[in-house]
Amino acid sequence: MTTLLIVLHILVCLALIAIVLLQGGKGADMGASFGAGGSNTVFGAAGGQSFMGKLTTAAAIIFMLTSLTLAYFYGQPGTTSVMPSSVVTATPQPAPAPTAENPAPATESAPQTAAPQAAPEAEKK
Repeated sequence: MTTLLIVLHILVCLALIAIVLLQGGKGADMGASFGAGGSNTVFGAAGGQSFMGKLTTAAAIIFMLTSLTLAYFYGQPGTTSVMPSSVVTATPQPAPAPTAENPAPATESAPQTAAPQAAPEAEKK
């Protein structure tokens, strides 16, 4: 069922993109605004909705319905997941005890930094 919805969703998405790109811009109907479209006066100055406009509306409604349906199906608990049901956590290994051959590193309260030394006069030449 979900595979069919995904295929339908992708097809409607591509159709919606194609329909929108095939439509003319608002500038193409400027003559109708100044009275050149006399046959469309029943529907107002802008005229009725064209076939492409109706097709766009239908594709948008189908796209939204498939989006909501897919979100509902995949949002329900109990669906399969890519995560395993039990995640194994790694337990930290204790540090080995210091021996005479491998003593523990000495800790200092504040690290000492060496001040940069000035270069001798002989090396400047």
